[in-house]
Amino acid sequence: YDDEPKAEPIQGASLTALLDYTLNNPAELPGKMILHVAAPNKVLFYSALDKERKRETLFIANARLPEFAFGRYMGQEEFIIGLQSCFLRNDDLDLILKVAGNVENKTVSTYGDDGVSQKATIKQGVASRADVIVPNPVTLTPYRTFLEVKQIESKFVFRISEDREGHPMFKLVEADGGAWKYAAMRRVSAYLAESLEDEVKAGKVTVIA
Repeated sequence: YDDEPKAEPIQGASLTALLDYTLNNPAELPGKMILHVAAPNKVLFYSALDKERKRETLFIANARLPEFAFGRYMGQEEFIIGLQSCFLRNDDLDLILKVAGNVENKTVSTYGDDGVSQKATIKQGVASRADVIVPNPVTLTPYRTFLEVKQIESKFVFRISEDREGHPMFKLVEADGGAWKYAAMRRVSAYLAESLEDEVKAGKVTVIA
C-alpha cells in the first residue's frame, strides 16, 4: 500500500523526441534521472531509486529502422532492393550492386570457391561477358542505430549461391563479431551527453551505455 504510483512510459522512435521531452518537461522529472543506452536502437529514461528501491521509467526510445536479413540468402531483386533501402552508399556497396545486378544464371558453381573468394560471370554491355572475383570482405554502412547519430561502418562477408533452377542467390554476413553494437551505443551515449551537457554537469541526468 505504500508503493508510490508509477506513470506509464512514453514511447518514442527518435533521440530528438527523447530530448524534447527531457528539456521541455522539467516538472515531470523526479529529481535525478538516468539515460540508459540499452541497445544500439533502444534508450531508456528512468528515475533514480525511490524509497522502495524501485525506478520509474518515463520514456522509451526505440529506433524505427529498415530491416535487412543478414545471414540469409535472398533472391536477386530482394537483395538489390534491400541494399538500396537499408545501407548508406559507398564504393563497396556500388560494387556489390554491380555484381548482384549483372551476375548471370548458372555461373557461380562452375568456378572454384575457397571459402573466402568466389568467381562469377557478369554481363558487360549487350552481348559481352566478363569473369569477376566477388569482393570479400566488404565494408558497408547499414542503418542500425538512431538516425541522429552517424551510422557505424563495419565488415561483411558477401556470398553468392544458386537455387535449384540456377538463379543467383546472395547474402551478407556480419564479420566484426558484434563490435559495431558497442561502437553504436557509445556514439548514442556521446550524442545524448553532448545534447544534455548542462543537465549532466549539474548532476540532474546521468548517461550510461
